[in-house]
Amino acid sequence: MGVNLRGIANPQKTTLEEMRGKKLAIDAFNALYQFLSIIRGPTGELLRDSSGRVTSHLSGLFYRNINLLENGIGLVYVFDGEPPKLKSTTIERRKEVKAIASKMYSEALEKQDLELAKKYASATAYLTDEMVEESKQLLDLMGIPWVQAPSEGEATAAHLTIKDLVDFAASQDYDSLLFGAKRLIRNVTISGKRKLPNRSVRIDVMPETVELSKLLSENGITREQLVDIGILLGTDFNPEGFEKIGPATALKLVKRYGRIEDIPQVKDQINFDLQAVREIFLHPIVAEVDGSKLQGGQLDQQGLIDFLSGKRDFSKERVLSSLQRLTELKQKESQSLERWFG
Repeated sequence: MGVNLRGIANPQKTTLEEMRGKKLAIDAFNALYQFLSIIRGPTGELLRDSSGRVTSHLSGLFYRNINLLENGIGLVYVFDGEPPKLKSTTIERRKEVKAIASKMYSEALEKQDLELAKKYASATAYLTDEMVEESKQLLDLMGIPWVQAPSEGEATAAHLTIKDLVDFAASQDYDSLLFGAKRLIRNVTISGKRKLPNRSVRIDVMPETVELSKLLSENGITREQLVDIGILLGTDFNPEGFEKIGPATALKLVKRYGRIEDIPQVKDQINFDLQAVREIFLHPIVAEVDGSKLQGGQLDQQGLIDFLSGKRDFSKERVLSSLQRLTELKQKESQSLERWFG
């Protein structure tokens, strides 16, 4: 779920058009789970090919990437590695939530309550190793580089911004800022019209950015204190957080007392390895990446057609149409360069 820093982060609205010329390190698991949650059929079922294999993640990855590339945005996907041991409680809790949601989804279908079924269906999303490998294969065919992180993907994405290899870490979670991302962009993979939960209202979901240095200066805190604020609110590594503490209160307490151990009303509630959680954010295990490896490769048009249409039953006409848009864009860019140097 990620830590909720919205109350103090002050995200700024932007557009994909304004991101032209920027490079994003996208938290791959975060994006794929979004696709699996959102891209579903009329009764909440996942999209599948004729063999019953799930294709929702591939559909989201392919068509969203086309849209981002059309806007002149450079992409790098970062995949999670081995999660820290301190995340085990969160992982088990997520499994329980999915199991409950799956049960509620089945019951809603039996009652033919499609609205309720769709609600619970989105909470049952589960990413398999096979889906991850398929996603990497699709990225290779699209010529989009990806990085395998040794641990948390968000940590390596943040590291890429610190090394100035990319401009933004892209994720729905604010955790990227705790990992030290210079700049975070949210709503990249899900921008557009979205229905509010339990309401028949649709809203525009726009990309939004947060600059770490600005967040710290505006709130008068250090990054170490930002990490402590995150821990007070609850992270994937101490999911319980601390009772009755929201972003504004956490900020006030950390600014007054400096660090969690010195806050009178919470120091007796510390029942986990506080320093170990800090270390995960302040000194994360990350992949050291050669910048030349992030330039990407050539788009394999025939390979994409064979993979998506031949093997996974995607509409060949729609795949060709999307690839044509991308080909035309690359031709225009090439012509512009020729005129410039000519």
